[in-house]
Amino acid sequence: MKQKILIVEDDPSILTGVVDLLESEGYAVFSAVDGREALFLYGEHHPDLLLLDIMIPVISGYDVCREVRTHDHRTPILMLTAKSQEVEKVIGLELGADDYIVKPFGIHELLARIRAALRRATVPDREPTPEILSFGNVTIEPAKLQGTIDGNRFELTQRECNLLEMFIRNDGLVLDRNALLTNIWGVHYEGTTRTLDQHIAKLRQKIETDPSNPRHIKTVHGTGYRFCSNG
Repeated sequence: MKQKILIVEDDPSILTGVVDLLESEGYAVFSAVDGREALFLYGEHHPDLLLLDIMIPVISGYDVCREVRTHDHRTPILMLTAKSQEVEKVIGLELGADDYIVKPFGIHELLARIRAALRRATVPDREPTPEILSFGNVTIEPAKLQGTIDGNRFELTQRECNLLEMFIRNDGLVLDRNALLTNIWGVHYEGTTRTLDQHIAKLRQKIETDPSNPRHIKTVHGTGYRFCSNG
């Protein structure tokens, strides 16, 4: 059975080109030019992946992502962003997007990101998720995608929870960026390490008392990150 991809893009030239490309690669492709149509097609077809532009009419890409993530944490969402939209990338990741692709993008990059995201989505959970994660002054409830720091509650994305679980299981060890990407984003992830770094930056904003001087998620320059539960 063909894997289904929903692409949401209001630029006709980009939309036509990507639809033709993905169909030639054997995917079943559905397309929308605005957020309302996107949510309708998502409900109708239950795609295996969403390729979602941020700046679309009627309902924004942000709101589409937010709505999908209220009841679906597994379907990969790849956000399409303009080169100058650094803040938009962070917001998209915060809302639960799995990755972002900067326009203009190359055919090979686009296909690699899609394949990696689809592989990740088919990898079963390897270990049961604990009900409570705790370290320092932080408590995490993975099932609720919520946490508290000094009693103040914050929201988490599924990806952030997965990162924290992996960090806690490897407390004190240095984890290579590529190993983190492969384990959290999917087997042989073909994206860039900037995606991981963006997630880490957002996670630090939530779990660190002073994100500019982190106690728990420490950068190991040239390699990756070390998690210290009692930092």
